[in-house]
Order: sequence, then C-alpha cells, then structure tokens
Amino acid sequence: MRSDLTAAIAWRYLISKKTHGAVATISTVSVCAMAVATAAIVCVLSVFNGFRQVIASRLDTLSPDIMVTASEGKVFSGADSLAAAVSDVQGIALATPTLSDNALVICNSQEMPVTVKGVTAAPYAKVTAVRDLIAEGYGDYLDSGRHDGDMTAVPAVVSIGVAARLGIRPGDGMLLFAPRRKGRVNLANPASSFMTDSLSAAGIYRSDQAQFDDDGIILPITTVRRLLQYDDQASAIEIRLSPGAMAEDVAERLRQRLGTGFIIRDRMRQQEMNFRMISIEKWVSFMLLGFILVIAGFNIISSLSMLVLEKEKALSTFTALGLTRRRIGRIFAWESIYVSAAGGVAGIFLGLVLCLIQQHFGIITIGGDPDAAIVPAYPVEVRISDLFATLLPVAAIGLATAFATAAFARSRISRSAECQ
Repeated sequence: MRSDLTAAIAWRYLISKKTHGAVATISTVSVCAMAVATAAIVCVLSVFNGFRQVIASRLDTLSPDIMVTASEGKVFSGADSLAAAVSDVQGIALATPTLSDNALVICNSQEMPVTVKGVTAAPYAKVTAVRDLIAEGYGDYLDSGRHDGDMTAVPAVVSIGVAARLGIRPGDGMLLFAPRRKGRVNLANPASSFMTDSLSAAGIYRSDQAQFDDDGIILPITTVRRLLQYDDQASAIEIRLSPGAMAEDVAERLRQRLGTGFIIRDRMRQQEMNFRMISIEKWVSFMLLGFILVIAGFNIISSLSMLVLEKEKALSTFTALGLTRRRIGRIFAWESIYVSAAGGVAGIFLGLVLCLIQQHFGIITIGGDPDAAIVPAYPVEVRISDLFATLLPVAAIGLATAFATAAFARSRISRSAECQ
C-alpha cells in the first residue's frame, strides 16, 4: 500500500507543472536524450543485422553447402575415391574434389599473383552457382566441360579482379607459372624451376565477394594437378546437399564417417571470420552508444536533484505526516524510473519506426556507384533479442539514477532536520 502511495506521488510529480521552468526543460531534455540514444542503438544494431543478412544471402554463389578439408596440411590423398564415398552419406546429393593453391599469371606484359582453383566442370557448376556468375557471352567453359586436350590453351574462368588488373578480355591468352614441388632448383636456368602452361580466358565471373573476386582463376582440376605435381590429391571436397537436408545433421554424419582427420564446415563456418568481425563491430558500437545513455543518466540525476530542491518544503510536510526518510526517497526513486522508462520506450518505438522506414523505402543510401553496390541502401533487420539487449542498459541506468536520486532526497531531509 505504501509502495503504491510513493509511486502515485512520483507519477504526480512527473506530470505536474514545475514551479521553475528550468526543471521542466531539463527533465524534457533528459527524456529526449535517453530516447534518442536508445533509438540510435536500435538502428545501429539493426543495420549490422542487415549487413549480416546480406553476407549470408551471398554465400550460395561460390561457397558449397558443406566443405571438407584436411585437419593437417594443405592437401589430402585419395580425393576422388573419398568424394565417391562421401556421396553415399545420407543427405548428400553431390560431392566433388577441388584443388587450390597460389600461382603467378602473366598477361598483356603484366604479372599478378593469383589463387588457382582446379575443379571438375560439370559437378562444380552444380555444387556452386558459378555458372550464373559468368558474364553473358564470355564463353561456355563450365557448360561444355572441355578438358586440356580440347585446345592448345587451357580454358580458364578468371575473376573480375584479375580481369580488371591485367586488362583481360574474353579470348585473351595468359601464361601461368607455378613453382615445382619436386626436383632441385637450377640456378643456371631459373625458369626450369617453374611449371608453366598457357591459358585462354573463356569466362569472367563476379561474385561480389572479395575472397573470390580479387585474385581467383578457375581451371580444370587435371591442369592444376599437373602444374602442382599432384596425382589424386585435393585441398577440399565441396558438397551439395539434397533438398530438405539439414547441414548440421549431414556434417555430424560426415564427422562420424571421416573421423578426426578432416574439418567439416557449413556455409556459415566457411565465412566465420566475416561474421565474427560484424559481430565484434556490432557490439563495440553498442558499447559506445551505451556511454551516451550513461551521459543521459547524469542528466536525469541532475534534473531530479533540482526537483528535490524544488519540493524541499513538501519533504517537511511528508515528514510531518509520518513518512520515513526511506519512503520519501522512494518517491524520487520512482520518479527516476518513470523518466528512464519513458525515454527507453520512446526510443525503442522511434528506432522501430526509423528501421521500418529504411527497410521499406531505403531512404539512406550507400555512397558510390549504385550499380556497383551489392545493395543500394543500408540494409536493416530488426531482432527481438536486440530490443531486449537495448533495454538492459536502460534498466540499469534507471536503477542507478533511482538510487542516486533517493540518496540525495534523504540527505536533503537530514539537512532540513538539522536546520530545524
């Protein structure tokens, strides 16, 4: 009953007209500051969620559903037979070995270090969406499935980054150099220390993912194995799941089948570093904006301290009516909670409105060429968990300011008693 009384008095103080206009102004500013800071947190967290969603939506281009790599070393032997065995696991529609390593390409009197990836054309085009990434009219290497013996120059699909840097156009010839893994270095003839082959640009792809677009070249796996002096080795087995299969369940079956000698990763884990960076940036931004909430909390303390001074005569009346110092302090503690709650709720509502507007209308656009951008406007995705996370600092600040304001009110009552 007494708690209801203190809460009712606090509510009356909140909505009543203040004697001094400065108190009302500072109180309004405190609520607005809390609301703006809370809305900023909601918007920033939602934008980071949007970017995470964009990255996740791009994973189905050149990232397979599941990738199997060796736990030790760059390659593993018996890749072809292992891929055939993996294909028998429940939930797997197709498995194909790939071989990746570093090399040097020369074209138009320019040279560039690249990452070559050897694939078997037909299954690789089914495991990934690489066929959809090749620009129209740039060749049919993946569709035709041509191999080394079909033409003098080995057909290659180069990334947009390699094509731009070396000025490669469809049909241009290139020279590929890879250091010999076996044999001794001949100082009298350094060129003999490299395996070489001539390539022809049969296609140019663009995935809008830096790890694939910067320096990638896709070749037949037979060519890459010959250049790197491998037999049946591969650096990964890339897997396409059957419709309706769950990646986590299939990955667990693969772990049981292959043992500890291999690492099995789904699409999310293949991009773990990118997602981790987004998560770190998201919560660092959350902490920085949380400091703004703390500053708003100091404004609440100052405004309610002025309210205590304004109601100092009423404090004596409450004391005469039999209210203890603790009860009177609770009045101003409730006042602080009301102010913090009003600012937090208003901020969340404002943040949701702004996020919905951005999500549907894309008012704030990303700078630069809109045709070259993956998304023209900042992406937004609101999550309920982020809203609860935003309420936590608001609640903590409300409780902290409540204790501080109540303590100040009790101290004023003690001073008034001493003066009397």
